Amino acid sequence: MGEILAEQARELALGFDLTAPPMAFVVDPFPVYDALLQHAPVLRQPDGSVLISRHADLERISRDTTLFSSEKKTAFAPKFGVGSPLYTHHTTSLVFSDPPLHTRVRKIMTSALTPRALQRMEPGLIATVDRLIADMADRGGAVDLIADFAAAIPIQIIGNLLDVPMAERAPLRDWSLAILGALEPTLSDAQLARGNRAVTEFCAYLEDLVARRRARPGDPETDVLTRLIHGEDGDGRLSEVELIQNCIFILNAGHETTTNLIGNGLALLHDFPDQRARLLADPGLIAPAVEEFLRFRSPNQLGNRETTAAVEIGGERIAPGTNLHLCIGAANRDPAVFENPERLDIARKPNRHLAFAGGPHVCVGLTLARMEGRIAMARLLARFPDYRIGEGRALGGRLRFRGYDRLPAVLA
Repeated sequence: MGEILAEQARELALGFDLTAPPMAFVVDPFPVYDALLQHAPVLRQPDGSVLISRHADLERISRDTTLFSSEKKTAFAPKFGVGSPLYTHHTTSLVFSDPPLHTRVRKIMTSALTPRALQRMEPGLIATVDRLIADMADRGGAVDLIADFAAAIPIQIIGNLLDVPMAERAPLRDWSLAILGALEPTLSDAQLARGNRAVTEFCAYLEDLVARRRARPGDPETDVLTRLIHGEDGDGRLSEVELIQNCIFILNAGHETTTNLIGNGLALLHDFPDQRARLLADPGLIAPAVEEFLRFRSPNQLGNRETTAAVEIGGERIAPGTNLHLCIGAANRDPAVFENPERLDIARKPNRHLAFAGGPHVCVGLTLARMEGRIAMARLLARFPDYRIGEGRALGGRLRFRGYDRLPAVLA
């Protein structure tokens, strides 16, 4: 029996195509991840790209910006069409750029997210979380933990960072979902059209917001948009296109992944009652719990790089110009790094997960995301220790980003 199962796992791994995954993969990708790690950690795809799953390989790739480029013009040209709104956005934003653009934008963003700046943000974050919890309680306890809580928190926090007027924040979530959804391995015509429309509308809104901010600058100590407009220390100023597209990136990146972190964490605490009881008994475990949620259900399951020269990975010779899919979700289950990787352990140490990537492209907002996750989950759990997730939960249905669209719950 064991040999049959092993052969099935091998066939599952060797036959896996990221552009046409098995039907069950979106709901439960983890058997495929385990099979890939065991049988095909470096897997050539039918379209010529390569899927990389091992933790050590992802670490190496993320730290080597010479052999592995983040720029995606070659990969995105056939996907989006050169000159399309999605192509312009995704080839200009921080995550898919190399120096010098990456260096200039990252320097400005890092300077706005110092420990001192985050400390100033914490009271406002707590107030936002407590207000959302009070609003849910007033409704009688039947809520959606995504729409009513997890998605509302980062929209307000990132909106505050760019000083987006409160009354103008309503479209941000839908724009974000459409634009990031276009990063899926395959797209329908409708998804492509929706993504392009979202970029166009988002750009039009930001052009107006930037014009207003130029006329009335904010405090650069607290307003990242004012920092981006004026550059850092008078140099490294961004072009208008770079400015607009990286504002979109900041609003999107800070929203989607943090929403997923909070939603996934609350779902896991419900589904693993022993770990919820453990956290209730020792609230000080919230920090390592957040790290374990990031590992166990990584909000971002896939990354990408492109080889700039011939390289060897896992004994495979890979040609220059090859698109690499970095399987973060698999690497975070690598038994070479994590003991009993299939087990949720909120006190796991060490926990060298790659949910925030690594190297020069490590997530610039990782400390903010951790703070949002820690405060949101700890305060909801303290107020409603017996919350229950009911029927009707729905995953977002995407491969790259793992999170819920709906998470109905009763707050006891």
